[in-house]
Amino acid sequence: MLAKTLTHAVVGLEARPVEVEAHLQRGVPAFAIVGLPDKACQEAKERVRSGIASAELEWPLRRITVNLAPAGLRKEGSGFDLPIALAVLAASRQLPADLLADHAALGELALDGRLRPVPGALACAEAARRAGVARLLCAADSAAEVALAGIEPIPVRHLVEAAAYLRGEQKPEPVEPVPATDRAPYPDLADVRGNERARRALELAASGRHNLLLAGPPGTGKTMLARRLPGLLPRLTLDEALEVTRIHSVAGFLPAGRPLVEFPPFRAPHHSASTAAIVGGGGGRDSAIRPGEASLAHRGVLLLDELAEFNRPALEALRQPLEDGFISVARVAGRALFPARFLLVGTMNLCPCGARGDPAAECSCTPQRISSYAARLSRALLDRFDLVLSVPRARAHELAAAGGEPTSAVATRVAEARGVLRERSPPLAGDAKALLDRAVDRIPLSGRGRARVVRVAASAAALAGSELTAPEHIAEALSYRPPADFGSGA
Repeated sequence: MLAKTLTHAVVGLEARPVEVEAHLQRGVPAFAIVGLPDKACQEAKERVRSGIASAELEWPLRRITVNLAPAGLRKEGSGFDLPIALAVLAASRQLPADLLADHAALGELALDGRLRPVPGALACAEAARRAGVARLLCAADSAAEVALAGIEPIPVRHLVEAAAYLRGEQKPEPVEPVPATDRAPYPDLADVRGNERARRALELAASGRHNLLLAGPPGTGKTMLARRLPGLLPRLTLDEALEVTRIHSVAGFLPAGRPLVEFPPFRAPHHSASTAAIVGGGGGRDSAIRPGEASLAHRGVLLLDELAEFNRPALEALRQPLEDGFISVARVAGRALFPARFLLVGTMNLCPCGARGDPAAECSCTPQRISSYAARLSRALLDRFDLVLSVPRARAHELAAAGGEPTSAVATRVAEARGVLRERSPPLAGDAKALLDRAVDRIPLSGRGRARVVRVAASAAALAGSELTAPEHIAEALSYRPPADFGSGA
């Protein structure tokens, strides 16, 4: 007796079809799963056995072999539980095998037969739709996510419901669409007192997606400013939202009850994060390749608070995605390509003790310590920051004053500027080009640095409603370049 179900294995961000074959034969009762299953997949034997018993269905007293084909593809995770259970039930003729062939299945079984959601449901649903499958049996909590792929989800809360549906005894429940969120989940820029130059830098960064580095003593509002930057970015389009949702789904980080990531993501990993945690990868030979913080921040903001405290390999690993917009992760377990087009924001002190640049405190660091601290950031990494500025401590009268413009007002200007830059970049005026040429020789500027100055100046021109990039826009962009003694690392 042989029966088959279709499911999918997630590799990177892609889902590959897997045919689950269940074969029953006479002999000493046994249950084996073959086809390169990992430990979580092997443990499906106990979950499936208990789930079928809890659903008051018959566990076949036969020699059961489940093959996950193709055998050369490693199968990871607990999402194979439901398709394995359905294949075993169909092979024992408790479910109609012909109807099962028209569906894909995905979900983890609890010991009492309940269905739990698993990561990567959106990617699996998209792959099923491309393969011509019209319906996907899944946990009820995954149904709204599956529906985003344009395939009909069959939500089930228990294995009993899945069996009743396939026998034609129960119709699937309709999946109610989740209403869109009206307000972005970010703090308001109106909370910031003073720091007009830093607020201007946020506006420029959001307009042209420029990487930003805020330096200064502790307590000057660097992190507070950085956390308000995502609110200035426009809402994601549907295609962008699906792309970002796919990444977060595979990583298992989709927020509960919100199947679609509608706003630019914001990620702020701790400075103790490893290189693999930042750029993606796995923990060993048999672990899955997962997206890192850089990919989770795709089309949003990646904040590295206390930038100089991150380990240098992790920081240097960001140089390639900052240029290319993607990360290629190669491990023993395989290779995966993750999108990583994010806006990088870093914050840091100006010295190890943090007092440098604060008129109210005395720095106790020696020149050697300051130089060593600055050297933690390589010039190559610093060259990828378009905007670098020192954030001073706010004065008493600034803290007592009313807050500045709210996020909504600034975001409107940002949206208009982005529209201008999308259509065309304001060309350089003749005197602006002459100023830039002099700066290239005197500062000096690398070829990458020159291009970034031009981009920042174009954003300033777009915000000003200017048709040309004028000398004052070049001068403003140059004022945000890092000083020559900032970050002396190789």
